Amino acid sequence: MKALGYEASYVYALHGRLSQIFGDAVLDGVLVRNPCSKRTAPPMGRQKVYCATTTQIWAIYEAMPEHMRSAILLGAFTGLRLAEACGLDRYRDVDYIDGVVHPRRQWPAKPLKSPGSEAPIPIPRVMATMLLESVERWPGQHVLTDEFGNPVTPWQIQRAVRDIRPKIEGLPEEFGFQDLRHYYASVLIAHGANIKVVQARMRHANAKTTLDTYGHLWPDTDESTRQVITEVIAQRVDSDPSTAYPLRTERGD
Repeated sequence: MKALGYEASYVYALHGRLSQIFGDAVLDGVLVRNPCSKRTAPPMGRQKVYCATTTQIWAIYEAMPEHMRSAILLGAFTGLRLAEACGLDRYRDVDYIDGVVHPRRQWPAKPLKSPGSEAPIPIPRVMATMLLESVERWPGQHVLTDEFGNPVTPWQIQRAVRDIRPKIEGLPEEFGFQDLRHYYASVLIAHGANIKVVQARMRHANAKTTLDTYGHLWPDTDESTRQVITEVIAQRVDSDPSTAYPLRTERGD
């Protein structure tokens, strides 16, 4: 299947599904053994994500219709999924004083995607102020509304992003609202957030999902670990100079 051009992640998922089917066949006595075991599992592959630059994010923000700009803030700086952003109640789901966004539902009134998706997301005061100014300007029940107070739907936002995409230099043709979420993760990682923090902010059910999606964004730690060991050895040498270069020994013939 790889030779036919299928993505490694698709091949991995298909193998897992076949393994379940064959496993049931073994339990039912149809097969003697499962040919799709863990030993035969192909590599999972890595999900490819596009991470926009901060310059691109602000260009998208400026190009959006004004009443939709809060959607860009919520996607890029809280990591909300599009349906979650559209489902936010303007006063019940956003604490503008303490700076917290509380996802509670997906548009129009569906449960959230998975357990843990309801975890609160802290936002800075400056962003809380921007959101508050927007909801005071555009009336309605939701955070995202038009000039008449009607809720903005996910389809409207997707269409707006699609329409402005060609105007933003460097954005790939397939760029969508979900890529704002990837930007949020990339910024957290670039500024030193560890795996557990990123998992919590992305509201992933487990750290494996976070690593599979964003593991390649964490910086290479080879040099930092070398520095750690260098400091440990240097402390010993400083305390006892006779131990300098302890691995060098005399050899006799």
